[in-house]
Amino acid sequence: MKFIHTADWQIGMKAAHVGAAGKAVREARLYTILTIVTLAQENHADFILVAGDTFENNSIDRLQVQKVADILSKTQIPVFILPGNHDPLVPGSVWEHPAWKTCDNVHILIEREPIEIPGGIILYPCPVLQKYSRKDPTTWIEKSREDRIRIGIAHGTVEGVHQDEPDYPIPRHAAERCGLDYLALGHWHSTTTYEDSSGCVRMAYSGTHETTKFGERDSGNILLVDIPGRGIPPVVKSIHVGTLTWKLVEGNLRAPGELASLRKDIENMENPEKTLMDIRIKGLLFCEDRGEIEQIRDILDSRFLFGRFDLSDAIPSATDDKWVADLPPGVVRETANILRDLSKPNFSGKRPDWVTSEIASRALLELYALVSEVAR
Repeated sequence: MKFIHTADWQIGMKAAHVGAAGKAVREARLYTILTIVTLAQENHADFILVAGDTFENNSIDRLQVQKVADILSKTQIPVFILPGNHDPLVPGSVWEHPAWKTCDNVHILIEREPIEIPGGIILYPCPVLQKYSRKDPTTWIEKSREDRIRIGIAHGTVEGVHQDEPDYPIPRHAAERCGLDYLALGHWHSTTTYEDSSGCVRMAYSGTHETTKFGERDSGNILLVDIPGRGIPPVVKSIHVGTLTWKLVEGNLRAPGELASLRKDIENMENPEKTLMDIRIKGLLFCEDRGEIEQIRDILDSRFLFGRFDLSDAIPSATDDKWVADLPPGVVRETANILRDLSKPNFSGKRPDWVTSEIASRALLELYALVSEVAR
């Protein structure tokens, strides 16, 4: 018996943090659902489990609900969808949309009661009824000597995952405690597996099918789960389905020429039209690297789906007086000279109480940015 385990599609997310690229991000999340359906067919999956957060929230445009229903109805494979904390089962939720009634193969899991699936399988759903809870959603599942394969599906946070407050907490041994052959989890966006006391993987997060933000680890995947029979260890295979790459680059500049190396790396990246870049630089900026700054910005703007180049934590090199020498004479250069002196940590003159070397360095950098803008 094989099935696809997926979760956290969050259809309808605005992706406002990537500006105009948000439209492409939203479209990719829909497109990849079709990829999941295709993979289920190619791998002869018996069914598909969607472990919560199918939608961003219950207030999304109902057209998005119809689009998801239309995609899922393209296959005869049964699809079981669990309400999550983003789209909980509450009055007026997305689960009341009439589109679901036209999809014979789609089953919304609204009750905490066992469901028999053809092929000798029992599914134990743990639907989310409110956005937040400190209760373990799997406690209702009891151990059984049942000969059929037992699969649970829940949405919550496995103990050990850092967060300020418990949100549907799930013990690491939940699958073993409940006597499940496998527990399909949603809520955490990174693909993660958990072993039972025998070293067998019986519980996992599939992760989101498309990455949602920069720095998200091991996302853009689904899981293909094969369980030969009751009590037999599952074979869990991660399959990458994400179409967009979210690349976070953090650098600390210490010597001239390092920005040029970064620029070459960016130029050589594959599929920039499907890549979102967030570059965060700290350290020292040198005069000879000023041209690289503009070149990197131009590459990001012209080739990449989205690009952010953050130099707010970088400061001009304290030993690089060429920055000041290149400024036009007069008040601007005098101001730059004062800021240059104040930016030195070992400045021996009288320093205003509120002016630290870091503040002065950033002010000098801003001054250069303004002068460069005027000179264009």
